[in-house]
Amino acid sequence: MGEVTVTATSSAAPPAPDSPDSPGVAGLPAIPSQPGRGPAPGVPQPPRRTAFAEGLDQLRAAATTEPGRLRIIGALLAVLVVAFGAVTAWQMADRSSAADDVLHNSQPLSSAAADIYSSLADANTAASSGFLAGGAETATSRQRYQEDIRNAAAKLSAAATNSEPDSESARTIADLNKLLSEYTGYIERARANNRLGFPVGGSYLRLANETMQDRMLPQAEKLYAKENQRLRSDYADATSYPWAAIGLGVAVLGALVWAQRRNYRRTNRVLNHGLVAATATATIVLLWLVAGQSFARSGLNDSYDHGIRSLNVLHDARIASLKARGNENLTLVARGAETVKLSDGEVVDAYDHDFEGDMSTLGKGLAQAEKLADDQAGKKPVTSAVGGMEEWKSRHDEAQKAYESGDFQQALARVIGDKSDKPTGECFDSVDRALKTAIGHEQSEFTQAAEDGRGAMTGLPVGAAALAVLGAAGAVLGIGRRLSEYR
Repeated sequence: MGEVTVTATSSAAPPAPDSPDSPGVAGLPAIPSQPGRGPAPGVPQPPRRTAFAEGLDQLRAAATTEPGRLRIIGALLAVLVVAFGAVTAWQMADRSSAADDVLHNSQPLSSAAADIYSSLADANTAASSGFLAGGAETATSRQRYQEDIRNAAAKLSAAATNSEPDSESARTIADLNKLLSEYTGYIERARANNRLGFPVGGSYLRLANETMQDRMLPQAEKLYAKENQRLRSDYADATSYPWAAIGLGVAVLGALVWAQRRNYRRTNRVLNHGLVAATATATIVLLWLVAGQSFARSGLNDSYDHGIRSLNVLHDARIASLKARGNENLTLVARGAETVKLSDGEVVDAYDHDFEGDMSTLGKGLAQAEKLADDQAGKKPVTSAVGGMEEWKSRHDEAQKAYESGDFQQALARVIGDKSDKPTGECFDSVDRALKTAIGHEQSEFTQAAEDGRGAMTGLPVGAAALAVLGAAGAVLGIGRRLSEYR
C-alpha cells in the first residue's frame, strides 16, 4: 500500500508581523516596541538610579568647568570654617564649664567635706575635754562642742543639697546624719551620768567615741575622698587641650592658603579680599584658642599645685591634730580600760598608742606643708604650728609621766588645766589656730589662681562661633567675586 500524507491547517490567522504583541519568528527575539508606545513585553529594564548617584554625576559635570569648580571650592571652604568654629565653641564651652565647676562646685564641696570631718573630730575632742572637767565643765568647752555639731549639721545639709540624688555621696551624707543623732545621744547620756558621779558616764563616752572613730569619721573620710576624686576629674576636663578644634583649625588654614594660591596661579591676582578675610578670622580663632587654653591651663595648674595640694595636706594635718587631742583626753577618761597588744607582744594603752600615731602623722603633714608653701604668708603659720606641736609633745610627756606614776590630778592639770599648769590644751589650740590660718591663706591663693584660669576662657566659645560665621561669609564672597568674572 502507498503512504498517505495528511496536512493539517489552523483556522486562526497568525498575528501581523508588525503587531506589538507579535512573538516573532521562533528562535528570534521579539520585535521591540516603537518609541512612544511603551516598553516591549519581556524586555528587562535597567533599575532607576538613586538621587545621590544622579547628584554625583551632576557634581562631576560641574567639576569639568571652572565656575563649577569654584562653586565646589567655595562651599567646602565655608563648611570647613563653620565646622572649625562649631567644634571650637563646643570644646571650649565644655572646658569653661569644668573650670567653673572647679571654682564654684567641686572644690567648695571638697572643702566642705574636710570641714565636716574636722567639725566631727573637734566635737569629739570638746566632748572628751568637758567630760574630764566633770561637773565643772566650762562654758567654753560646752559652746565649742555645740558649735562643732551645728557646723557639721549645716555642712551636711549643704552637701546633701549639692550632691546628685541616689549617688554614693548622697547615701554617705544620709548615713552621717543618722549617726550624728546617735552620737549626740550618747554624749548627752555620758554628760548627765558624769554630773551625777555615775561611772557609767565613762562607758557612754567611750561608746560615743567608738561611734565617732569607727563609723562616723570613716564615712566622713569616704565623702572627702569622693569629692576630691570629683575635683581631680573636673581639673582634668578643664585643662585638657582641645586637639580636635586645633587640628581642624590647622586644616582650615591649609585649605584657605591652597585656595588663594590656586587663585593666584590662575589669575595672577595676588590677593582675594574675601579669602584673606576668611584666613584672618580663622587665624585669630586658632591663636585665641591655643593662647586661651594655655593661659587657662597654667592658671588652673597653679591653683592645684599651690592651692589644692597644700589644702589637702593642711586638712589632713588638722584632722590628725584633732584626733591626737581626742585620744589624749580619752587616755585619762578610760584610765587604762582600753589596751592594745603590739606586734612584739607588749600591751599598751590603746588611746595613748593612737595619740603617738596621730602626732607622727601631724609631724609628717606639717613638714610637707612647709615644702609646699611658696611664700612667707603661707610658711609663717605652718612654722608656728610646728613649734606648737613640739611643745605639745614635751608637755604630753610630762602629763604621761604623772599619769603613770599614779598622780591623776597632776596629769589632768597638765592636759586641761589653766595657764599656770601649762596644759597641753594650750598647745593644741595654738596648732589648730595656725592650721586654720594656713588653710585660709591657701584657700585664697587657690581662688585667685582658679579665677585667673577661668577668666582666660571668657568669651572664647561665643567669639569663636561669631568669627567662624564671618570667615565663612568671607570665603563665599571671595569665591563669588571670581564667579562674577564669568558672567
